[in-house]
Amino acid sequence: MLIVDVTPVDGRPSGVGLYVCHLVRELWGLGCGVRGVYQPGMRGWLRGRRELPGVLREFNDRIHHFPCPVRISNLLLDCWPQFFATYLEPKLGYPEIFHGTNYTVFPFKQSRQVLTLYDVTFARYPQYVNQVVQQYERRVRQCLGWTDLVITISDSSKRDIVRYLGVDPDRVWVTPLASRYTSADVQTLIRNTDLPAPFNHPTPYLLFVSTIEPRKNVISLIRAFNYLKEHHHIPHQLVLIGRKGWLYEPIFEAIERSPYREDIHHLNYVSDQLVAQYYHHADAVVYPSHYEGFGLPVLEAMMFGAPVITSNTSSLPEVAGDAAVMINPDDPLELAEGIFNVIDDRTFRQDLIQRGRVQAAQFSWRQTAQETLKAYQSLL
Repeated sequence: MLIVDVTPVDGRPSGVGLYVCHLVRELWGLGCGVRGVYQPGMRGWLRGRRELPGVLREFNDRIHHFPCPVRISNLLLDCWPQFFATYLEPKLGYPEIFHGTNYTVFPFKQSRQVLTLYDVTFARYPQYVNQVVQQYERRVRQCLGWTDLVITISDSSKRDIVRYLGVDPDRVWVTPLASRYTSADVQTLIRNTDLPAPFNHPTPYLLFVSTIEPRKNVISLIRAFNYLKEHHHIPHQLVLIGRKGWLYEPIFEAIERSPYREDIHHLNYVSDQLVAQYYHHADAVVYPSHYEGFGLPVLEAMMFGAPVITSNTSSLPEVAGDAAVMINPDDPLELAEGIFNVIDDRTFRQDLIQRGRVQAAQFSWRQTAQETLKAYQSLL
């Protein structure tokens, strides 16, 4: 029996939750007998609420309910690690493999432990994270002491896991991600015209989609946008879609200081349907992140026919292939010129769009699940 921790999945999965949700759905679709385990949130646990997020409720009979939330299990790892082998492991039926997806895997005695690490921002770029995320490194290093296999989402992340965490490369297995949208979704969503602005007015725009935090390099994007407005007099607006992460205050201060702040718009939460429309109608999607474990916005932009400008660092070249303009994220002027080349040359833009669709077609959640199964089988 294989068990996957589905705790990161919430009511509106994104990031890690999106990966876990699609992974288990595909594993179940492959009929390989995988089960899940779910830890409730602290608030719901204190109130006696044990229900699964809506996207998982149809699979309730395949998911074990963990007796306590993450905060309590983390305390148990520090104070009473024997709890997991003496109580939880037999309660779960002594699985052959337990797959931790939430930066933690439990110290079972008879099961093989697999841990997914998405990136090592906390170790490589500690200046980009808050104190909560900085604690991940201690927890991850603790769990690596009993982990049999690490799964990660790009070759770039594998290199960083080996370098910064000292993991044997033979113990690290790469399973690339895929988009939240299927090919069928793309065709349906781009035909949907019953949606609000910006799609019913003529103003073109540049688009950024991701969490608003320092690692995403949004300030450089704002500087590049200011340069393009001043020196090339572009008519575009800049649309930023994403929830506020941590240390976001300087980003919004940069927006307020911009002489073109009236043309910069932040949308905190947008439905998947509307995000799809934003992708499809953008003159360009700009993703100048300093560091990514994978970089899903690049892939999703390509699926919806948007040309992409992104960084030449970390995993982003793996995702983009030859289908994007690659820039140095530390050089706002290079970023500006890369954007201008795309929006000024329609032939070049169309070529990027065509290459992007071909590149995006190489990734699927079924492939992610199949590679994950191969990783499990390497331990059996």
